[in-house]
Amino acid sequence: MSPSLRTALSAVLVALSCLLAPFGALAAWASYGLTDTRGYVATMAPLASDPAVRNAVADTVGDGVAREAGMNPLFLRDAVRSFTATRAYRTAWDAGNEAAHTAVMRALNDQSADRDSHPVTVDLAAVTSPLKRQLTADHVPFADRVPVEHTRVALLPPDGLAALRKGYHVLEVAGFWLPLAAVVFAVSGISVAVSRRRAVTATALGTALGGALLGLAVAIARRLTLSDLPDETHRPAAGAVYDALTATLRTASWLLLALGLTVAAATWLIRRHSPAVRLLRRRRVCAAPVPAPPPEPTRVRA
Repeated sequence: MSPSLRTALSAVLVALSCLLAPFGALAAWASYGLTDTRGYVATMAPLASDPAVRNAVADTVGDGVAREAGMNPLFLRDAVRSFTATRAYRTAWDAGNEAAHTAVMRALNDQSADRDSHPVTVDLAAVTSPLKRQLTADHVPFADRVPVEHTRVALLPPDGLAALRKGYHVLEVAGFWLPLAAVVFAVSGISVAVSRRRAVTATALGTALGGALLGLAVAIARRLTLSDLPDETHRPAAGAVYDALTATLRTASWLLLALGLTVAAATWLIRRHSPAVRLLRRRRVCAAPVPAPPPEPTRVRA
């Protein structure tokens, strides 16, 4: 293979690797980070103590109960806000997130014939049962009389499940193959390159650029998501939820950026004619011991 052809092939492979790296990180985050119920609940758990989330819960629940019961919403908001500072609320928060996530994942993995004919629902008993146990453990009066009824609440309508299911299966495949393809393309591009040092540098800089663009995309998506919310008072709570869910993705973008810049800097430092290498060689020459002169020959009298 001629050097020009090797250079062109290496450039194409390196470009594909740098392009797939951020998309691979995004697909892996979506397919592995968001689909694990235990990890999702652990990610959402700290939000139970977030002030913005507590205020949003108090406003939503208080207004809903007041509308159904015909009571003063201000009083109910204060009562719900006080409840959000208890352990029982944190238990209900975790149980609700676990029940909702389990229901959505069960619907996405459903293979039955009538899977698209009914909405995704969650049983409120999955929330009220641990809540009742926590209230009883806290010795709340009449906690043992809290009813645990199996009431189904709709989470997702049936008309959008088909598209969600297809997208989920695409992410499952992409989350594994895109990062693997990025690594394979990078190794292949460096192997066929005429100057492997330049290929490594190009791959590293492209990976760093991909990480920076991924972080920028996360920030832009956050701004667009919050700007589309009709209620501005709930934007701080939505921002807290968005930041919690995308924390791993932001970490991945920083890792790609740091890894790419580190490798690029290392290849620049260790190249043969770099100023750093010349300086080290100069110091070694100066520090080398000067050999002693050979002794002068002496005359031997016969």
